[in-house]
Amino acid sequence: MHIVDGALAGEVVLGGAALAAGGIALGLRQLPLEKIPAAGVLAASFFVASLIHVPIGPSSVHLILNGLAGLVLGWAAFPALFVGLLLQAVFFGFGGLTVLGVNTLNIALPAVIVHYLCWRGVTRSAPPLAALWAVFGGALAIALTTVLVGLSLMLSGDEFIPAAKLVFFVHIPVMAVEGLLSAAAVYLAVQVKPDLFDTLKGAAT
Repeated sequence: MHIVDGALAGEVVLGGAALAAGGIALGLRQLPLEKIPAAGVLAASFFVASLIHVPIGPSSVHLILNGLAGLVLGWAAFPALFVGLLLQAVFFGFGGLTVLGVNTLNIALPAVIVHYLCWRGVTRSAPPLAALWAVFGGALAIALTTVLVGLSLMLSGDEFIPAAKLVFFVHIPVMAVEGLLSAAAVYLAVQVKPDLFDTLKGAAT
C-alpha cells in the first residue's frame, strides 16, 4: 500500500499531507496516557507486518492491520500509523518522505472509519460475534485503503488507472487474511482484556 516518491501529482501530495496533518493533530488530542502503550504496540505491529511486501507498479502488497488499529485506537490510529510509515521510509526506503502524508491518509482514514462502524459491535457483543465484527472491520479497512490508493493514483494521471484497478484486485486475498487476523486478536482481547477498548467510549458514542 506504500505509494512511492514521484508517482503522484504535486497537488495530490500537498492535499494528502494537509489532511494527514489534520488527522494526526486530532489523533494526538484523543491519545490519553493509558492509550499510549496500545498505540505503540499497534504501530510496531504495523511496522513489522508491512515489512514483507510485494511491489505492484507504483504501490505494493502487504499486511497492514489498520482495521485492528482503528478498532483499538480510533483517531489515535493516525499518529500511530504515521510513526510506522515514517520509520519505514527512513530506514528501509518504503514509500517515501514526500508521499508520507498521502500514505498516512490512505491507511489511517480507513482505520477511523472502521472504528466508527464496528466499535460498538465489538464492545457490546459476546466474543464470537465481536470476532465477526472484527472480520468485517479488518477486511473493510483494506478495501477502503485500496480505494484511496487507487484514487490517489487516478488523480495523478490517466496512465495510473490500470495500476489503480490492479491494486484493488491483488488485495482481495489480503482482505481475507486481515479479517481473520483481526478476528483472532479481538476474540482474545474481549475475553482477557476487554478494557482495551474502554478508553475509546467517548470517541465512538
